[in-house]
Amino acid sequence: GIALSIVAAFIAGLAMLSRSRTVRVIARIYVEGFRGTSELVQLFWIYFAVPLLIHFQLIPLAAGIVVLGLNFGAYEAEIVRGAVQSVPREQWEGALALNFTSAERMRRVVLPQALVEMVPPFSNMFVQLLQGSALISLVTVPDITYQGVTILEPSNTAHVLPIFLLMLVLYLLLAIIIVLAMRLVEWWASRVAGRPQRARRQAPLIRDIVPTR
Repeated sequence: GIALSIVAAFIAGLAMLSRSRTVRVIARIYVEGFRGTSELVQLFWIYFAVPLLIHFQLIPLAAGIVVLGLNFGAYEAEIVRGAVQSVPREQWEGALALNFTSAERMRRVVLPQALVEMVPPFSNMFVQLLQGSALISLVTVPDITYQGVTILEPSNTAHVLPIFLLMLVLYLLLAIIIVLAMRLVEWWASRVAGRPQRARRQAPLIRDIVPTR
């Protein structure tokens, strides 16, 4: 789901910056359509309704991946668009002065700098995607939530507390892994973009506070 959301985000985010009005409109319809409707309804629509139209039934896991990827990709597309637009205009003009093509400007100048701005909000979206993955248990995907609820049925109520506590811990551990991985990506993106490392805050020296004679 994360991989699909990244692909969808970059395609839609860059499409919304296209010079073609048609491309921008199509991208905007996708973004607003998925952001403006319920994720649960999207899941039921893709798993139950779409097969009636195309006569092809997706397996539950595939339907869950498609919904999570496209839904969160719509939110992340706005992150991509905003990050690209945040790159200073001088960078665009400098790349143009070097006779870079549009693709070269985007690949070698704009995206490396925009990526640094994308990583922190992407990290938040990936954690939210992990949390949203519990919805796919409603179409019988045997994820953490589905397995925990299955163990409790029909009369294993004596273990409700430890089972649900274990589910919370598993989701927390997965979220921590995602955050740590994204910290590494942020460090790598900063190096690629040539951003200096943030200086550590130091206590001011006494001579900086008390003026000398």
